[in-house]
Amino acid sequence: MGILNVTPDSFSDGGTWNDVDRAVRHGVEMQSQGAGFIDIGGESTRPGATPVSVEEELGRVIPVIERLAKEVDVPLSIDTMKSRVAAEAVQAGAAIVNDVSAGLFDPDMATVCANSNCGVILMHMLGTPQTMQENPQYDDVVQEVRDHLLERMAVFTAAGVAPERIVLDPGIGFGKTSAHNLDLLRHLDTLCATGRPVLIGHSRKRFLKSILGREVEERLAGTIGVAIAVAQNGAAIVRVHDVQAVTDALAAWHAVTDSGP
Repeated sequence: MGILNVTPDSFSDGGTWNDVDRAVRHGVEMQSQGAGFIDIGGESTRPGATPVSVEEELGRVIPVIERLAKEVDVPLSIDTMKSRVAAEAVQAGAAIVNDVSAGLFDPDMATVCANSNCGVILMHMLGTPQTMQENPQYDDVVQEVRDHLLERMAVFTAAGVAPERIVLDPGIGFGKTSAHNLDLLRHLDTLCATGRPVLIGHSRKRFLKSILGREVEERLAGTIGVAIAVAQNGAAIVRVHDVQAVTDALAAWHAVTDSGP
């Protein structure tokens, strides 16, 4: 899954793609590089991010989705916590709703997803983007994240979302220390055992600095290493900025291990 942030303030690429023409070109490029999905976001969810209004978020994402839906064949995903943005994005051509709050931010999200017949990605986050990194604590991060995601999945299925339309995301970097993130990645089998596909969004994130001592622009090698490790551990989707490099690395790993699709 290729990341397309049409925001001025995302932690890694803020401002790079917040022009519609540039964003569309980049989306087309990511498809050519091997992306199976393109995830479009109009509101930064980095730690401490400033919230934006529904109108501002719609103004950022809808023109890009409308254009990209005509120019790429892969499914488009809308990265949003707002049900109105999700609904209008699906009308514009998105096939997946990726909600980092798993419906907790907006209680109408489950109903919107049920009515739209879209795919749904439910992510675990402790608190909000503004508070999530303020001393996050767990007794058992792996079990607590799993239980939370199953609870949120139950809410969405009760609203009418078929279970087979749901993907689970443990939320690397969202209300977790580096140790929590590593525990989740090492024990990914616990989440995979739910029977739902698992998505990992680790690209360029801060926990890689604790491992490598590298700043955000120098974390590609770490991103690739984790992508291969989580693929080995059962992840179905990796959400990344550097599509070509990660696609090539996974293709080489598949060839050597004969574990490709």
